[in-house]
Order: sequence, then C-alpha cells, then structure tokens
Amino acid sequence: MIDTGDLRRGLVLDMDGELLRVAEFQHVKQGRGSAFVRLTLKNLRSGATTTQTFQGGSKFNPVRLERIRAQYLYSDEAFYYFMDADTFEQFQLDRETLGPAIDYLTEEMVIEMLTHDGQAIDVELPTAVELEVTETEPGFRGDTATGANKPATLETGLSVTVPLFVSIGDRIKVDTRSGSYLERVSS
Repeated sequence: MIDTGDLRRGLVLDMDGELLRVAEFQHVKQGRGSAFVRLTLKNLRSGATTTQTFQGGSKFNPVRLERIRAQYLYSDEAFYYFMDADTFEQFQLDRETLGPAIDYLTEEMVIEMLTHDGQAIDVELPTAVELEVTETEPGFRGDTATGANKPATLETGLSVTVPLFVSIGDRIKVDTRSGSYLERVSS
C-alpha cells in the first residue's frame, strides 16, 4: 500500500479490479480544510481516462507490471500483433490501447511490452525512433539561413515539422514523447 505522498506519473494502481495508470496528479492544499489529490487516471484495459479526487493520506494498491522485450510483427483492421523476443509467444493489442504509439511502430521494431498476469497491457516505446520521410516539399538552396521548417509525412503516416534540408527518402530521428524532429540520420 502507498499513500498520496508516494504518487507519481506512470504509476499503475489497482482500483476496484481495474488497472489504472496515473497520467497526471496534483496535490492541492486549501486554506481551510485538509489537502487533497486530484488524479487523472487512464484505464489500461479500456483506454478510458477519468479524473478523481482523493483526500490526503488515502491508500492505494500499486500493481507490479512485468516488462518483456517484444517485436512488432504486423497489424490488421482491428489489432496490432507483437511477439515476445524470448518465448516467441504472440500478443495482440487494439488501437485504443496503443493510442499515439501507433504513429511510431514499424515492422520488426523491438519495444518493451508491459504485461500483467501474462496479459499484454501496454507498450513502452524508446524515447527516439528512426523513420523514413515519404512525402515532403523540396527545400531550396539558401533557405536554411532563416531556420525555416516544412511539414513532412513519415512512413507510419505521422506528420512532423522538419528543416528545409530534409528530403524524401531521408531517415530522421523523432522524439516519441513530443512527436518532434530531432535529427537526420546519416546513411
């Protein structure tokens, strides 16, 4: 059991049999009365997000999730399929569970999968991934002096803003936390 002072982002809690990840938390101390904590929680099974308020000193049941190395295999209309890199067991997750991680997944990519009681719950991406630029406008010589940017579409369909020197076929690093361009990768 942990109390409100031990809460942090990313912590997974068991509340009424549901696995909830702390997306945001805010400790509030009022002028009168006791302090309370406002939590934004994401249900790891359904993907639903809720906001709940608890009194200071409330107790919570933390959940221990197991991390396994998994490889992304393929997707169909409903699910994304992954394989445990050690046991070759296959897991499937739906679009709602993966959320924005879909924009960074490429076939054969190795990621960290979070499981609970042998069931796949969520994925954890690396902080940066390399993706190929499939569509962008050409840059012109001399335009780089202003530090201007242009939109680019990547192989996963993600759209990012890149410097003018990036062209179709280039591989770039993208930050998976913010979705922003980091650097061009040399071939």
